[in-house]
Amino acid sequence: MATYRATSEWTLEDGGDFPKGRYSRGHSLVFGSGLEVPGTASAHVVGNKWSVPGAVDPEEMLVGAINTCHLLTFLHIAREAGFVVTRYRDEAEGVMEKREDGEMWVSRVTLRPEITYEGRPPTPAERDHMHHAAHKMCFIANSVKTEIVVEEKLSA
Repeated sequence: MATYRATSEWTLEDGGDFPKGRYSRGHSLVFGSGLEVPGTASAHVVGNKWSVPGAVDPEEMLVGAINTCHLLTFLHIAREAGFVVTRYRDEAEGVMEKREDGEMWVSRVTLRPEITYEGRPPTPAERDHMHHAAHKMCFIANSVKTEIVVEEKLSA
């Protein structure tokens, strides 16, 4: 078993009016590795005035975690299958919408990997099998209710 840590810290800035909801959502997020990133609420949620440009929001981090987990798992599976991956680029996209009960959630993340291989590339069936196996093994995919779809872009 492993334990992962992330520490967030937020402080009310001078001029903020907390009771009226007029305050910056900017905060710091320090991961167990020591990496610190600026965090914010999504501008889609709180508007541009209260979000922080250049900072990452929780929804982006979720899409990034799903994207990265699939990438790393896929590389492992492709290597074990005898393929040599030389490049993997994925412009993933998450969609946030209201559930039937009115609450917001990230309902779908679409992964769009573009993968370059050295030597023989996999057949469409082999690609599908490797993506399915990567999805099944991905720790993050196994941890969320969000629908995750893979639409691999093939190189011309």
